[in-house]
Amino acid sequence: MTKIIPKKKIKRRKIMFSFESSDAKEVILMGDFNNWNPKKHPMKKDVDGKWTKAVILPPGQYEYKFLVDGQWKEDPQSERNCPNKFGTYNNVFNLTKR
Repeated sequence: MTKIIPKKKIKRRKIMFSFESSDAKEVILMGDFNNWNPKKHPMKKDVDGKWTKAVILPPGQYEYKFLVDGQWKEDPQSERNCPNKFGTYNNVFNLTKR
């Protein structure tokens, strides 16, 4: 008889991204977690001009940026970045297991 061993479930966590720009018309969260797809994570603006988006991700290291009215912007709140293939920088964060 074959014994079935259940796969260990990877615990995903909710991460809230934010970007402040009261005059922006559109802000999109893009990163390697969504294959840099501009249709996956559009952000919502509140009355104070803060754009937010919650994303649920498994543990790992991720790169991301914001696309603000068609222009790439780094996250001013991020402490880490890395060079990308376009000669600019992406933000980096590590999501650890709990």
